[in-house]
Amino acid sequence: MNKPKFRTLAIATLSAIALAASIAVAQTVTPDQGTGQGTRTERHGGRGGHKGNGWKGMRRGGFFRQLNLTEDQKARMKQIRETFAQQNKPLREQLRAKRQELRQAQEGGTFNEVMATQKLTEMASLQARLMGEQFRLHQEMLSVLTAEQKAQLEQSKAHFKTRRGEKRNRDNQ
Repeated sequence: MNKPKFRTLAIATLSAIALAASIAVAQTVTPDQGTGQGTRTERHGGRGGHKGNGWKGMRRGGFFRQLNLTEDQKARMKQIRETFAQQNKPLREQLRAKRQELRQAQEGGTFNEVMATQKLTEMASLQARLMGEQFRLHQEMLSVLTAEQKAQLEQSKAHFKTRRGEKRNRDNQ
């Protein structure tokens, strides 16, 4: 494979992995998760004290928080998240190790193309498994909701997509 095509492939693969890794990190359980309490930064949507839920609110279960869950539902959701985190910890650790190995492929000012390609391929496989587990987590969490809550959740998602589209249009003008 010639170098420009390899670089493009490597950049695209790394971008996909970085995106998926950020999703994986967002799914990990934190000590304050489920309490509605968090750091000031988390409560205000991330960096810069931005007000509103922003992406942080969504990633930390913002949609589910709007559903007036019963205490039993909250406990079940917490149990599901904790089980997910525990079961997928080895997978996340494998991904972390592969990222470190990939960084080592470029140490010393040289780039080991064969090793990098091998590590990227291994990482893609692990990331695909983690994404499948995240999908299963989401489905399991949905199973805790009532029909009314599911309808409310869909309505919230549709509203969010509309607002996101409007924001993108404003930003592009």
